[in-house]
Amino acid sequence: MAKKQKLEVANCDLKKIDGINIESLIRIIRGQQVMLDSDLAMLYGVETKALNQAVKRNVNRFPDDFMFQLTQEEAVASRSQIATLNDGQNSSRSQNVTLNEKDANLKSQFVTSKTKRGQNIKYLPYAFTRNGIAMLSSVLKSETAVGVNIRIMRAFTMIPQLVNYNAQLVQRIFNIEQHQQETDEKIDIIIEKIEEISPKPLPEQVFPTGCVWDAWTYISDLVRSARQRIVLIDNFVDERTLLLLDKRAVGVECTVHTRFSKQSELDFEKHNEQNAEIKRIQLPLHIHDRYLIVDNEVWLLGASVKDMGRGLCTVIKVDFTPEMMLSLLK
Repeated sequence: MAKKQKLEVANCDLKKIDGINIESLIRIIRGQQVMLDSDLAMLYGVETKALNQAVKRNVNRFPDDFMFQLTQEEAVASRSQIATLNDGQNSSRSQNVTLNEKDANLKSQFVTSKTKRGQNIKYLPYAFTRNGIAMLSSVLKSETAVGVNIRIMRAFTMIPQLVNYNAQLVQRIFNIEQHQQETDEKIDIIIEKIEEISPKPLPEQVFPTGCVWDAWTYISDLVRSARQRIVLIDNFVDERTLLLLDKRAVGVECTVHTRFSKQSELDFEKHNEQNAEIKRIQLPLHIHDRYLIVDNEVWLLGASVKDMGRGLCTVIKVDFTPEMMLSLLK
């Protein structure tokens, strides 16, 4: 019967790993303390591929509770874990474990590679539990490998089991953030589709007498379509006009050029105390027509907003620029 091959580990000086914080390489995956194949290969001084090949040649020694392959989500989450280790045996002092600069940069790149939808990690690493790492001594050949194993086992002992709970919380939060990002992307797609199929306001519209609902709905759609600003030029404004202008999106500025009266002043004051501010500017002269500026578009209104639809009126989009129209008010 042929003997199983053993991986020859470079007989390097164990002092080379003295500067490596082995505890920082221990991660919590599936509720277990594990180390990844790439980290173990680095400690043993061999290639990751070579280490995995040696394990596969002795696969009967590594059941599922000794070694398992990570999923795409686990691989990303494992790179984002930052464990805080607590020394619960001698004192309540906590030790923050940080990765060396090279390892930290690698992990940052690993996470970044998964930020865009459709990108997958080509290589899914293997995770070894404490028992699996101990079993590695049976497939690795050299005194160096034995020394490395001893140091790894001591590192596992130094980490309290309570870190399991904290790391699981970190992983759950990461999963929630991933799901939230996917949900936000789906919502954005839905909103885009709604905007594509939603009817746009016609460039001109006639409202017969009594069509108050249709007229108000038309003006409301214009107000909702604003993304930057709304400017209303209307001699007569009351609380109904202010309520309609409140249908604008959050962050859209609103200014009303109108004639002052005691009642309108009171309406504006009460409104601005409880709602997003609507600026008020006194018209310097009598204006016959009414205009509604929505971003960079100007609409001619056949009646005051508060009277839209009560009598025969028309709404028409005109070619004037907002700046030209506003300049005529000075």
